[in-house]
Amino acid sequence: MTTEHLLILSAFVFCIGLFISLTKQNSIFILIGIELMLNAANVNFVIFSQNEPSLQGQMAAIFIMVIAAAETAVALAILFKIYRHYQTSDLKEVNELKG
Repeated sequence: MTTEHLLILSAFVFCIGLFISLTKQNSIFILIGIELMLNAANVNFVIFSQNEPSLQGQMAAIFIMVIAAAETAVALAILFKIYRHYQTSDLKEVNELKG
């Protein structure tokens, strides 16, 4: 595969993630969309670092994966707490965050 094909694939995955994040009201789907966008950025890092002898792109991709895993863990903990309080994960129904 050429670089152009991989960049088109990455842009397609990013657009799918952006579409999901903007159109869905369910918080789990929004997190899935954000993860897709982060994975598209990782693919770009790896593509652009293919021709370099250093591993900077791969290291950046691993760093993004670690940050995404931590972000997902924190976001899911918050969502579980919101679900326990409001009995829904729909973001339109959760309009105020009073304790």
